[in-house]
Amino acid sequence: MSDASARRAELAAFLRARRAKLQPSDVGLITDAYGTRRTPGLRREEVAELAGVSLTWYTWLEQGRDISTSAQVIDALARALLLDADDRRHLRALADLPAPDAEPAEPSEVPRPRLQRLVDAAMPNVACVYDAHLDYLAWNAAYAKVRHDPATLAPGRRNLLWFMFAEAGERARLARWEPAARAVLSQFRASADLHPRGSQLVEELSEASAEFRAWWAEYPVRSFRPATIQVRHPGVGEISLEMFQLRLVEDPDLLMVLQVPAGERDRDRVAALLGLA
Repeated sequence: MSDASARRAELAAFLRARRAKLQPSDVGLITDAYGTRRTPGLRREEVAELAGVSLTWYTWLEQGRDISTSAQVIDALARALLLDADDRRHLRALADLPAPDAEPAEPSEVPRPRLQRLVDAAMPNVACVYDAHLDYLAWNAAYAKVRHDPATLAPGRRNLLWFMFAEAGERARLARWEPAARAVLSQFRASADLHPRGSQLVEELSEASAEFRAWWAEYPVRSFRPATIQVRHPGVGEISLEMFQLRLVEDPDLLMVLQVPAGERDRDRVAALLGLA
């Protein structure tokens, strides 16, 4: 069976399964409109009527036939079958259509203790979690010792951009501050317009940092690229850290950044800072 045939078969099975889960009362239909009901769930006729498509076309779709579909019709079926967001994405994928437009994001409900357990589990690697504006939500002891402790920043300034551009100590600690700062700014630029506090943050940073103001005007947009940074630590010397970024599936606006010692010497220096040597 070809990939296309397999996808059509899965689409047919998915539609049948979702149809079987619904009762006429769930969608506002009269129970006996089509006579005695011998099987559970909605009939094909009912789904076709609710979606505004022909019964023949819908029957062929449930039979896995090779027929044309459109986003408009597939979305109508999704509404008729009362599909949730996950089901709608799956239905689109089975119909070989692009994912639906993103729905307005709901406020994050991921509790901070859960995020704290996540970064603590990454020890002795350096780890933290940011929100969509790059505000710090959680960080572990390695982050506080090797990079800096966000708790020492003013509550309204516990933000990676503020730290990169407005804290003189960070410039001294990073061996190559400018490339790192430009990378953070470019990554933020790619999503800043999508989040409500972005414009306020940009305005405040533009007043606080001449570099931020000048580089922002260049309109840099770039997604994350793997990199290794060098931290000049006053206690143990230079530490090379390899950067990783991970999105939380439960809330893709949350970003976990993992900074892993690049070599044995770097691991030893991090261990010394943590009292593990």
